[in-house]
Amino acid sequence: MKSLQKRLGLMVATLLMVTLISGCRGQLTVTVPLPMLVNNPAAFDDRQIVTQGVVRHFNDPLHYWIEDEQLNRVEIFPHQEIAPYLDESVEVEGQFHFSPNEGRRLTLTRVDQLLGE
Repeated sequence: MKSLQKRLGLMVATLLMVTLISGCRGQLTVTVPLPMLVNNPAAFDDRQIVTQGVVRHFNDPLHYWIEDEQLNRVEIFPHQEIAPYLDESVEVEGQFHFSPNEGRRLTLTRVDQLLGE
């Protein structure tokens, strides 16, 4: 229980630091781990972010996402740009969007394969 509380406290502190730093710098790109995007997506809505995970997909309806070991997920667009990296660890950069109806989405501006992971 204490470990979970410590991890949540660390995530909140990190989120606060990211928010404060990015607020001071305007709309610079910020690096955000997937758990933070899942736990507080509204804080990063319409922001340029960098995150990483493993590319996965589903066929019906066709969609692609990245996920971490805890299955935190963000959908990736456009599909044709992320599809070649299926089952690979990647770092992605792009515009993050959150909607209660459509979920967490990232529109790519960059994708890089992470070697050795």
